[in-house]
Amino acid sequence: MPENVYFITDAHLGSWALDNNREREKLLIDFLDSVRDKAKAIYMLGDMFDFWYEFKYVVPKGYTRFLGKLSELTDSGIEIHYFTGNHDIWCFSYLQEECGVILHKEPAIIDINGKKFYLAHGDGMGDPSRSFRILRSIFKNRFCQFCFSLLPTRWSIYLGMRWAKHSMKGHLDSGIVPYQGESNEHLVQYAKQYLKNDDSINYFIFGHRHIELDLMLSRESRVLILGDWISQKTFAEFNGDRLVVDNF
Repeated sequence: MPENVYFITDAHLGSWALDNNREREKLLIDFLDSVRDKAKAIYMLGDMFDFWYEFKYVVPKGYTRFLGKLSELTDSGIEIHYFTGNHDIWCFSYLQEECGVILHKEPAIIDINGKKFYLAHGDGMGDPSRSFRILRSIFKNRFCQFCFSLLPTRWSIYLGMRWAKHSMKGHLDSGIVPYQGESNEHLVQYAKQYLKNDDSINYFIFGHRHIELDLMLSRESRVLILGDWISQKTFAEFNGDRLVVDNF
């Protein structure tokens, strides 16, 4: 019986700032096919879509290969856990009802074969930016979401895709900020602070930063930042005993 568990993040499918969306989606499908016979569960840690907003009867155009593969894997008995990020924060019920995924809108602590995993996308965690916190609170506000949903669908999708393009293009133009050292990495500091109150976590796994990082915090705890599925094609694999990070 398959026992391996996989972790991926930040594919940003459909981004208007990237010109290889179809190829990246197909490569992601190839990865999912490559692990399907070994996988007990797959955890997707946010921003798999560059923009996603669900209306009552409408979802964004595209992603048919990816959505079909999710449905195929869950139909075969593989657990797919989907964590929302800051680009796909507006996932509601579609992925659960149509694709069979398990949706997480908050960080979660998961026990896997006796090891405790703290899993989250990572946006806003330990980040002191006041403007980001304000923007995030607006995006999460139910009244603001309701007002956005009143716009004609073509306008709201267009505005969302333009906003996501602007965000991604800013990262691409300035370059991903390289590793800043333990004291300056918000997610590392968040994990360290969390361990002061709960030292039972064996693995913290985050996305969001678009860098690859695997750092020991103590004899029993590691923090991983999983890069992305844009240029690095990073994934982590846990076989029930050992956690390794690789590139597809």
